[in-house]
Amino acid sequence: MDGANGGFWISRYRPELGLWGKITARDSMVRRMDWAMLGSALTLSALGCLLVWSATRNRTELNQGDPYYFLFRNVLNTGIGIALMIGTIWLGHRTLRGAVPVLYGISVLLTAAVLTPLGSTINGSHAWIQIGGGFSLQPSEFAKITIILGMAMLLAARVDAGDRAHPDHRTVVQALALAALPIGIIMLMPDLGSVMVIVVIVLGILLASGASNRWVIGLVAIGASGAIAVWQFGLLDDYQLNRFAAFANPELDPAGVGYNTNQARIAIGSGGLTGTGLFNGHQTTGQFVPEQQTDFIFTVAGEELGFLGAGLIIVLLGIVLWRACRIARDTSELYGTVVAAGIIAWFAFQAFENIGMTLGIMPVAGLPLPFVSYGGTSMFAVWIAIGLLQSIKMQRPVSA
Repeated sequence: MDGANGGFWISRYRPELGLWGKITARDSMVRRMDWAMLGSALTLSALGCLLVWSATRNRTELNQGDPYYFLFRNVLNTGIGIALMIGTIWLGHRTLRGAVPVLYGISVLLTAAVLTPLGSTINGSHAWIQIGGGFSLQPSEFAKITIILGMAMLLAARVDAGDRAHPDHRTVVQALALAALPIGIIMLMPDLGSVMVIVVIVLGILLASGASNRWVIGLVAIGASGAIAVWQFGLLDDYQLNRFAAFANPELDPAGVGYNTNQARIAIGSGGLTGTGLFNGHQTTGQFVPEQQTDFIFTVAGEELGFLGAGLIIVLLGIVLWRACRIARDTSELYGTVVAAGIIAWFAFQAFENIGMTLGIMPVAGLPLPFVSYGGTSMFAVWIAIGLLQSIKMQRPVSA
């Protein structure tokens, strides 16, 4: 089995060398991993575990009387995510390319299942499936991955085969149709935050694929017109309208719709340069910031670790994005470039939106901070994405 069809370890192993061949293959795999990216992601997840613990250890209404409840679960989620990353590397992004139709179909079915009696509502968004034992699944997180893989497979097929220099208009239409189905389902939940992320992913993929810029300009125009129409015809739920109203006017109802963002800014502002110290934040221990372990986890960093600690999180996210850009640039196949570009757009926009809403420069959209926020499905998804990026780097052709 060669590198085009299987995992990197298998493609580099030479049976005639016996044990030495296995050792050499493993050593090559380890050396070719992007350790700067992996180390940054691991550090972010470790910081996230501490911040989640700080935000939840005193919240008896959430932790069932166990101060370690969320810490243990977050460590477990991170461990499962890392295992999924390893599995993704072992399979290889090229092997997954052949499984895209199956993965996409499963993703769409799970996303649609949210609209059935299996779905449940959390924080106003009907976007979850309860699976027992206090665990829940948010299928839209997996939809981000399958949309990236599916669009990359379609857009890169004829280009990587050497038939075309760029995707033609028919291929772009097919790729957009593939993304439109899960977007439509997610809009019905409604989960506006996830839709925003997926739209940015689609735009990033089109830009990286070499498709005509007219598609990007047209989609931006359609998106702007659609947003205006949604607003004018009252298609948003009340809680979504309230979030935009609070963003437009931070002083609007500070004890009501503006409460989250006001308390978030107070928490971050009180941290100063070095913070109040882990577990010593008054806003955090006083439980003034709602959903602090998930959407507003950055406020814990701002208050307890200060500007330096919060800045470290941004720097680590920047390293992940920088290494992902290097991977997208260096790979020789369009498929790998497009997959990496989709992940870059996903991580960059979601991190900007999450941090921005805590600072009051973006509306509250209910999006987790990658690697840091508490949440099983989101943690699994971002680590699978890291596995895809590592696979693209490790499986690119080796110079003689």
